[in-house]
Amino acid sequence: MSAKVEALQTVPIRDAVAILRRGGLVAFPTETVYGLGADASNPAAVARIYAVKGRPAGHPVIVHIGDVGQLARWAREIPEAATKLAARFWPGPLTLVLGRAPGVGSQLTGGQDTVGLRIPGHPVALRLLREFDGGIAAPSANRFGRISPTTAEHVRMDLGSEVDLVLDGGACEIGIESTIVDLSRGRPVLLRPGRIAAGDIAATLGVAPLSRDPDAPRAPGTLAAHYAPRQPLRLIESDQWESVRGISHGRGVLSFRSPPEGDLSTMWIEASRQPNQYGHDLYAHLRALDSSGCDRILVEEPPATADWAAIRDRLGRARSG
Repeated sequence: MSAKVEALQTVPIRDAVAILRRGGLVAFPTETVYGLGADASNPAAVARIYAVKGRPAGHPVIVHIGDVGQLARWAREIPEAATKLAARFWPGPLTLVLGRAPGVGSQLTGGQDTVGLRIPGHPVALRLLREFDGGIAAPSANRFGRISPTTAEHVRMDLGSEVDLVLDGGACEIGIESTIVDLSRGRPVLLRPGRIAAGDIAATLGVAPLSRDPDAPRAPGTLAAHYAPRQPLRLIESDQWESVRGISHGRGVLSFRSPPEGDLSTMWIEASRQPNQYGHDLYAHLRALDSSGCDRILVEEPPATADWAAIRDRLGRARSG
């Protein structure tokens, strides 16, 4: 555990718990991205999340809990599949969508009869949740639809004084949001890809999750346009990449290759070819390119393979048009 994280186990955690209990907002690190947290049982506090982010009222938020024993507070009729997945992947980057328990506020669920739940795999988040001893509603700590934050500084840049406290736990390990699986209607449905892949779900349950279901619940981060920089983003297939040489002037570039001699881009970032490292870096890279003074961001499209599915999903939603 880093000294920075260790220091957060004392006074700042107590301060954060006190802020949450009085209806305030606390940004905190998870292994995926930084979350903007509020007491999930306090409708006014949850409403403040929506107001600060500019989040549409019909877009649900994930409730973070500190241990599996809290599931029954939030979900009803917990299926065996949920128990299996929780045992395998919690704490970790997996959100389970279950039928919401009586008394769970509709402001958390976008008016739906389901609720998304997860136990994050980060020491600061876990300590906060266990000290708070309740559910913390926490979407990403940024303006709605924009690039998610993976450092405390990203949160401060995006939300500033609108957050009562930011717990700085360093850069997020994974860097993209959790996998979301719907278990509310029998057959599992993959609502959002993440580090935990469809194959991991299938191996645990003995059945592959459906990839599409028009009747599935709405889930965070699944709108057609999301995770977007302010500058337009264009995806370019690898076999078309040589054409970038002539159009990179004034652009920001994220590519698997080095910049050509005489490159005129405002910033060129050579990305990792390893999907987990690429995911860790992705939002920080997009933020750097977005603030480089470019008029457009050009991104070399990753391979269309299972281990790149979550990355392709995020880039597909971040691109323009």
